[in-house]
Amino acid sequence: MDNLNLVSTFAEFKELKNIDKSTMIGVLEDVFRHLLIKTYETDENFDVIINPEKGDLEIWRNRTIVEDGAVENPNQQIAVSDARKIDATYEVGEEVAEEIKLSDFGRRAVLSLRQNLASRIMDLEKANLFNKCTEKVGEIITGEVYQVWKKEILVLDDEENELKLPKAEQIPSDFFRKGDSIKAIVARVEMKNNNPEIILSRTAPEFLQRLFEMEVPEIFDGLITIKKIVRIPGERAKVAVESYDERIDPVGACVGMKGSRIYSIVKELRNENIDVVNYTPNTQLFIQRALNPAKISSITLDEEKKTASIYLKPEEVSLAIGKGGLNIRLASMLTGYDIDVYREIDEADEPIDQFKGRVDDWILERLKSIGCDTVKSVLEQSIDEIAQRADLELETVQELVRILRSEEEDVELDDFSDEIDQETINKIKALGYTTAKSVLEVPVEELSRRSGLSSQKIDQVCDILRQEFE
Repeated sequence: MDNLNLVSTFAEFKELKNIDKSTMIGVLEDVFRHLLIKTYETDENFDVIINPEKGDLEIWRNRTIVEDGAVENPNQQIAVSDARKIDATYEVGEEVAEEIKLSDFGRRAVLSLRQNLASRIMDLEKANLFNKCTEKVGEIITGEVYQVWKKEILVLDDEENELKLPKAEQIPSDFFRKGDSIKAIVARVEMKNNNPEIILSRTAPEFLQRLFEMEVPEIFDGLITIKKIVRIPGERAKVAVESYDERIDPVGACVGMKGSRIYSIVKELRNENIDVVNYTPNTQLFIQRALNPAKISSITLDEEKKTASIYLKPEEVSLAIGKGGLNIRLASMLTGYDIDVYREIDEADEPIDQFKGRVDDWILERLKSIGCDTVKSVLEQSIDEIAQRADLELETVQELVRILRSEEEDVELDDFSDEIDQETINKIKALGYTTAKSVLEVPVEELSRRSGLSSQKIDQVCDILRQEFE
């Protein structure tokens, strides 16, 4: 095995791994000097000359000429008679430079050198990859899905580097097959077991920001600035934007003509609803815009506690809260204020806080969190709907409704004679139920069985009676 074969092999490896020349030379020289130290106990009197372009490698040993019989260190000294075998003109005191061949080290030493060199270059490549990808953190990359596992997806980029997209960094509705093209942002780069691990993300707010930069030239050029992005991946997002040019409408520019610009972003995010909000330093106005499409009647801010009390008309409450509470949740995240929603109470309505003592505080807080802060706002919804939205047990809501209804003024059954036939009223009264509330508190099946009236008839009666309390 000669020098040329050894170095040319790694010259090809250098091209494959894209390691710069100076670094490659440094690694080669360091490895060979390590071999020299191992073999001769020192490398101080050796010159290692490397030409990575041609794959040339030369190792020269420099020794001082001494008198015959005066050699104390064969590695650093040479007898004059031996020196004159190389060149008859050598004299004592001069230096002799002779080339060392790899074959002089022995086959085992050369194999060890090859393994050491391969290991060093692989470590260098890992470090280069780590540094290169660290510089790309926050940037979008497009790769190909190579393998799909339960907890993560393995992605290959253009340079065949392996990237990982964990399940937690995927949009819930994401579905990929092997060979699919995929866009994601480089979230972080970690070293695990001396191997760089590149983690991607499709749920990070920065991913949405980069998509906007790609689709909206005004953002890329700096004419429009994204102030803040908040997301519930796959569900909804809010993006606050500001324009430095009064002639540019930041919201219109981001949405595009007939939604042309934002459409591709929504499609990439699996139909995630995106609200683009015009940023303003006016906190009240910003909160109002963040809660769009709800129309706010008034706002009370507590700057110290960072809370905002929002008052709306009853029909606007559901719009402010949004499906599953997403709208108000994202608005709070976007503005940095804890937002509490309150209905504007009319004279005929009463706040549910007056039932403290009869209803647990935590139940009242749950109701207020979904915008039900008055008796009327609770009673006008079905028990099932309140239980689902406030995350309460059905039995709890039924008891709550019973308590709220007990405070309302009762009405005699005879007052409904214009809407309910007298025969039906008499049959119900004969059972001892003479008021509307007393009828509504009895299960339909029981009332039907005892009065002899059909369940359908009893349902009609109850519907008429309930309208009195709505």
